[in-house]
This record gives sequence, C-alpha cells and structure tokens, in this order.
Amino acid sequence: MTAHSTAQLESKPADKKPGIPAKGRRNSHWAGYWHLLGARLKELRREPEVVFWIFAFPILLALGLGIAFRNKPADVSRVAVVAGTDAENTAGLLTNGFHAEVLPRAAALQAFRLGKVDLVVIPRSDGSLEYEYDPSRPESVLAKASVNDAIQAGSGRKDVVPTSAHISSEPGARYIDFLIPGLLGMNLMGSGMWGIGFALVEMRQRKLLKRFLATPMRRSDFLMAIGSSRLVLMIVELVLLLGFGALVFKLPVRGALLTILLVSTVGALTFAGLGLLSASRASKIETANGIINVVMLPMWVFSGCFFSYERFPAIMQPFIKALPLTALNDALRSTILEGGSLRAQGSRLLIMCLWGGVSFILALKWFRWA
Repeated sequence: MTAHSTAQLESKPADKKPGIPAKGRRNSHWAGYWHLLGARLKELRREPEVVFWIFAFPILLALGLGIAFRNKPADVSRVAVVAGTDAENTAGLLTNGFHAEVLPRAAALQAFRLGKVDLVVIPRSDGSLEYEYDPSRPESVLAKASVNDAIQAGSGRKDVVPTSAHISSEPGARYIDFLIPGLLGMNLMGSGMWGIGFALVEMRQRKLLKRFLATPMRRSDFLMAIGSSRLVLMIVELVLLLGFGALVFKLPVRGALLTILLVSTVGALTFAGLGLLSASRASKIETANGIINVVMLPMWVFSGCFFSYERFPAIMQPFIKALPLTALNDALRSTILEGGSLRAQGSRLLIMCLWGGVSFILALKWFRWA
C-alpha cells in the first residue's frame, strides 16, 4: 500500500461506514427499534387471544352493559294490588306509567319478596290503602311515591284517600338474597370451566396426556373423571357460600337441601362439559384462556348474576333464558328463596343437561392428546 493511499484511509473519520449515505447513517440509529416493533406487531397475528382482550372484550362488555343500562325512559314501576275490596278501581288508577296487576294477598307478597314487583298496594274495607315497600330498594321507594301521587290525583289531588305504609325488609326480599344464588351459580361456572380447562391444557403442555394415551384407558373414562372431579369442590363451595349467607345475612333457605344439591350438581357437570370442550384442542394456556372467556363473557353479562336480566329488551329474553348460567341461577333462586321443588325446575334442568351433554359429546370427538 502506497503512502498516498495510507494517508487517504487515515483521513476518513472513524465513525463513517463505506456504502451508507449520511441520511441512511442517521436513520440506522432507529433501525433496530423499528424492526423489533414491526416484528412484535406481526406476532400479535399469531396470538388472537391477545387481540381479543385488548380490543374486542372492552367493546363487548360495554355493549352488553350499555344495553342493560341504556338511556331510556324511567323503568315502569311494577305494582301488585291485593285482590279484594276496591282492588279493580285502585288498579284502574294506575294504568298510565305503571304495570299494575291484581293478585291474591299471598301471591302479591311473594312477588314482592322475590323482587318481581316494587310495591304492594293493599286496599282496606274503609277505603284507605296500605303500601308494602322496602326502603332499602330505591325502586320500591320511588314506586310508593309515584303510586301515591297517581292515586291521589285520580281522587281529586287533595290527599282524600287515607294511606299508611308498612316497611318490609324481611329476608328473601333484599338485594343480598338475590345476589348470593347468582354468586353461587357464577362460582360453579368458573370452577368448572377454569379448573378443568386449565388442568387439561397444563397436562397437554407437560406431555402428560401422551402418557395417558399409552395406557389401556378409554378417552371417555378420562374425560368423565376430569369432569366429575369438580363435584367435590362443588359441595365445599355450596356449603361455604350458603352457610355464610345464612349466618351473616340471615339468607332464608326455603327449599330442600337435597334439591339444592341436585340442581348444583347438574350445573357443575354442565360447566364441566363446557370446560372440557373449551380445552379439548388448545395447546397453550393463553389460547384456552381466550376460548374460556369468550364462552363465559355472555353469561357474565346476561345471566342475571348481579342484576335482573329483565333489564334487557324483550327480544333478547329467549336467548338469555337459553343460556346455561341463566337456567342455573333461576333454578337456584327458585329453590333457595321460593322453596321450589325439583319437578318445578324441569325445563331449567333440561337446558343445562343439553348444554352439558352436547359439550361432552363434542369434547369426546374433538379431544386431542398432544
């Protein structure tokens, strides 16, 4: 190498690289960042469950709750007028802005206790009225004031009708009494689907299912054993939650314990079948997580765990009542709060059995060991 060429090399700045223009050199400082960012965004296409939880879940949740608590005129107060003296005339004054029906005294008080009506109006033989309401329920307080205004206005608006009020906050008519059976149903759904779904996927990831495959064991025996294993936990959940409600909140348990146990067993097996189906082919915990939550999300929102599903439009009621958690919650509330018999839960038990049976058959068909 000549002295001239050596001098040329030494005269080049140390940070300059041959073949890269000045503008390209400036951009190269961020090239690694942009490549890594692009690669990460492309990876999201392989993880649809992540996309679901980031984008779809908030929209679906907002949609469901938005329908339930949508902007609309004030809810129509539901009023039961006790059959008897002047009951028809009293109900006739409540035709505008109220849903009033004449019921026998026992049926009216039962409907009020279960939250099916907001107020009970009891006409007296002397022409006065008695209101049965619950001050802990805002809709009951509002119904009392509105009904009284309507009756007084229909009678001349000079408070010409003597009235009295009877406060009713007895166990069975409170929000906590509505809530606890819903929490029990939601617990049975969660333990069945999460417990079984995650257990299966974890065994698949650890290659344990392949070992079971090598044994002389039928697939149906394996799936039935996994599904029925939740029954032990179901009994513990049932005793703890009902016992807590009865001891702390004086929850009335009017139904037979055997009926409650049988209804809970059918519910637990139903969601065990759905859990088996959800995890029958998933190979990653993340995938199973997404599938299970897609199945559970409509029931969280629509099935009346925390508020009555009657808030939703009438056109949606057949779909809501066909959900297994709706059937389970309704059966539990009917049995626990009303003392309903097992025969009275026939249609609800049928809905749960169909969901559980079809899910188990499909899981048996599609189950993958590896």
